[in-house]
Amino acid sequence: MPASIPAVNASPAEHLLALYRTMARIRAFENAAEEASRGSVAAFGAASDTAALVRGPLHLSTGQEAVAAGVCANLARSDYLTSTHRGHGHTLAKGADSAAMMCELFGRAGGTNKGKGGSMHIADFAVGMLGANGVVAAGIPIAVGAAHSAKIRGSRAVVACLFGDGAINRGPFVEGLNWAKIFELPLLFVCEDNRYSATTATGAMTAGAGAAARARGIGLPADTVDGNDVLAVDTAARDLIARIRSGGGPQFLHALTYRVKGHVSVDAAAYRDQGELQRALEGDPLKLAGLQLAALGVAAERISAVDTEAQAEIEAALAAAHAAPPPEPTEAYADVQDTGAGQWR
Repeated sequence: MPASIPAVNASPAEHLLALYRTMARIRAFENAAEEASRGSVAAFGAASDTAALVRGPLHLSTGQEAVAAGVCANLARSDYLTSTHRGHGHTLAKGADSAAMMCELFGRAGGTNKGKGGSMHIADFAVGMLGANGVVAAGIPIAVGAAHSAKIRGSRAVVACLFGDGAINRGPFVEGLNWAKIFELPLLFVCEDNRYSATTATGAMTAGAGAAARARGIGLPADTVDGNDVLAVDTAARDLIARIRSGGGPQFLHALTYRVKGHVSVDAAAYRDQGELQRALEGDPLKLAGLQLAALGVAAERISAVDTEAQAEIEAALAAAHAAPPPEPTEAYADVQDTGAGQWR
C-alpha cells in the first residue's frame, strides 16, 4: 500500500492528514505534467528545452482529487481499479510509483507500461490498477469482467470502477450495471461527476434524475456524496466496500465534484462562465481538507510540510523521467497480440 494510505486506528487528524497527502501528491503530479506538456519544467527542478516532454492528450483531474483519495484509501493492494482517460489521480492513489508514472507520460522505458501507454492508457497491474481508457465508459465492462473473475475464483478482491458523468449516457453503463447486479458481483461503481462531458455541461444532455437514480432503477443501492469532501468520500467508500466484502453485491457511489481545468490541457474552457469557476474554486478539495485539519488542531506548518514533501517527490519523478532512456525499438513488437498472419512484422 502507498505510504499515504491512512493507518488502521489512526487518530482523526492523522487519518485526514494521510488523505490530504494523497491529494497533495496528485495535485503536484498533475501540475508538473501540465507544465511538461508545454515544454517547461524548469520550475520543477528539471532542465529542459522548449519541446513538450509529454506528448498527446493530457486530461487533468485538478479539483477532483478527493474522489481518488477517498475511494482508494479503502482498497487493498489486492483489489482492482479501472479508470478513465482522466486517470492520473486514480493510479497514484492506488499505489503506483510517481516516477514510473512520469516516465510513462514522457514515453520512457521506465514507465509503468514501458512508455507505450502514455497518459490516457496508463496502468499498473502490480498495484491492481487495470488501466485508464480513452473510450468513455469502456472501463465499465473491464471492471465487470474483473469482478466476475474474482467471484468465480472465490477471491475476496473488490473492484472499484471509476467513470465520469458522461459515461452514464452510453450503453456500457446499463450493460455493466445490469450484469453486475444479475450476478451480484463484488463491484463498487463510482460516478465521478465533474459536471462536464468534454465541452458540454452534462445537465444539458442527461435526462431524468441522473446517475444515482439510474443505478437504483437497475436495483443497485446508490449513495450521493460531496466529492470535494475527502472525509465524506472516504466514509461513504468505506461503508460501501465493507458491504460488498460481506456479500452485499454491487454498490454505487455518486460523487459530485468539479473539473477545474479544461477537457484537455490545451483547452481554455472558454465555454464556461468564469463566475462558475470562481465559485467552484471555493470548494477546492485541498482547501476544504486544510480547513478540516486546522479544526482538528493540526498546525499550518505541518500541512505546509506535506505540500513541500509532495512537491519534492514530484520534482524527483520529473528528473528521473527526463533522464530515463526511450524504449528500445524492439519493444514496439512486445505485448502485441499476434493474429498469426504476420503482417505486423
